[in-house]
Amino acid sequence: MRVITGTARGRRLKELEGYETRPTTDRVKEGIFNIIQFDIEGRKVLDLYAGTGQLGIEALSRGAAGAVFVDQRRDAASLIRDNLKLTGLEDRARVVCGDAAAFLSSAGEKFGLIFIDPPYAANLWENTIKAISQFDILSNHGIIVCESPADQDMPPVAPPYFLRRTYRYGRVKITTYFREEAAQG
Repeated sequence: MRVITGTARGRRLKELEGYETRPTTDRVKEGIFNIIQFDIEGRKVLDLYAGTGQLGIEALSRGAAGAVFVDQRRDAASLIRDNLKLTGLEDRARVVCGDAAAFLSSAGEKFGLIFIDPPYAANLWENTIKAISQFDILSNHGIIVCESPADQDMPPVAPPYFLRRTYRYGRVKITTYFREEAAQG
C-alpha cells in the first residue's frame, strides 16, 4: 500500500495486522482519486473509519489543506500517526481515537471532502450520512465519498445534499454525494 502521487508519492504505508481492517485496494483508491482529482487542493478532509489513514493521507499528499482521521480502534489511531510521520504530513493532520457518530455530533467544523469507509459488516453508511447532513458538517460544494460492497443500497439524501454518481470496481461500489445550496437572490 503506497501513496500514489503528490508530496509523499511512493511512500509505503504500514498496515494493521489481522482481518478487522479492510484497506481500500490500490485499484479502488486510484479510481476514487481519479474521480475527485480536481476537488482536493485546499480542502479540509475528514477520513471516517480511517483504518490505516491511506485515503486522508493521499488527499494531504495531493494538496488538501488539512485532515482529521477518526477511528475507534487505538491500534488504528496509533498506526495512522505512524503513517503520517512516515509521509511527513503530520503537521496538517489530527487523529481522533473515538466513535465516528460521537465525533460527527460534536465536530463543530465543516469539511470540503469526507471519506466514509466503515467495516462492511457494521452497515454504518445510512446512519453516518444521516448524521453528516443532520449536523451539516459538509461545506457548500463539498463532496462525500463512500466505499461499500457493490450490492449495498446507499441511502437517499435531502437537499442541500445530492447523490452525484455511483461507480463500480468489481465487488466494490463508490458513491459520491455533494452539497449545493441554492444561490440567494
